[in-house]
Amino acid sequence: MPQLPEHTSTLKTLTIMGYLEGTSFLLLLCIAMPLKYMMGIPEGVKYIGMAHGVLFIAYIVILMGAANKIKMPIWAMPAGVLGSFLPFGPFIFDHLLKKSLNKKG
Repeated sequence: MPQLPEHTSTLKTLTIMGYLEGTSFLLLLCIAMPLKYMMGIPEGVKYIGMAHGVLFIAYIVILMGAANKIKMPIWAMPAGVLGSFLPFGPFIFDHLLKKSLNKKG
């Protein structure tokens, strides 16, 4: 991927944040919510939900910053936001963005 070092760093930060946000969402859906609604243990939703909320906000902020630095395609910003609301969305978005940037650059 022929990008400047700062762009590589920005893309790496976005990738890591996307993986953290996506993983926290999957933990919330697959572990914390079943514990709450099937076993009556609400603490998982409280703590994992709070962590997911913080990671979600951080992901959106980093996505907005990366959109300017990397010069993402026009579809990337809305796709990144939409992907953060879907299970496995950040992982798919990361793959599509890197594929698009490789073609572009």
